[in-house]
Amino acid sequence: MTYYDITQEVFGSRVYPGDPAPKREVLASMAAGDLYDLTAFSMCAHNGTHIDAPRHFIKDGKTVDALSLTSTVGFCYVALHEGLVTKEVAERILEKAGSVKRILIKGKATLTYEGAEVFRDAGILLFGNESQTVGPEDAPMAVHKLLLSADVVLLEGVRLGMVPEGNYFLFAAPLLLGDAEGAPCRAILISQETIS
Repeated sequence: MTYYDITQEVFGSRVYPGDPAPKREVLASMAAGDLYDLTAFSMCAHNGTHIDAPRHFIKDGKTVDALSLTSTVGFCYVALHEGLVTKEVAERILEKAGSVKRILIKGKATLTYEGAEVFRDAGILLFGNESQTVGPEDAPMAVHKLLLSADVVLLEGVRLGMVPEGNYFLFAAPLLLGDAEGAPCRAILISQETIS
């Protein structure tokens, strides 16, 4: 089987400007004479590879613990694109994806509002990208609100450099954080040939 771990390592992960970075604290260490190793950590729910639930921008939207796993686990399509994901680009991606309802964009791509409308209207369950945010980094709110208000889950900060374009099985279940608007996840792709 071919597995692709598309998750950032937490302590070295990218952080959205203004968010607190992950911190690691060694509570016990065998190297220091303790009987065991023990680590504590703190992080923002949107550090590294993470899920945005609708509550992130929608006041009464679903929280992470209310999301169905069907949004974050299932078949997906990885599309290669650099630049703006416009209406026309989104339509081409959906044509290639066929009936698949989870879309990941590989490359330095920015989802436009018009592109997001195409994905929303197609009823996708999840949209993911390599950036730490969906939409323009300097003004991501409009794209977030459009997709999250349609219960489209966002998977941000994935690493797709070694992943060829095509169909995969995605596992990106978020940590079960009660009443949270986002959560880190361990995102994995499995090549479709190995599961058919």
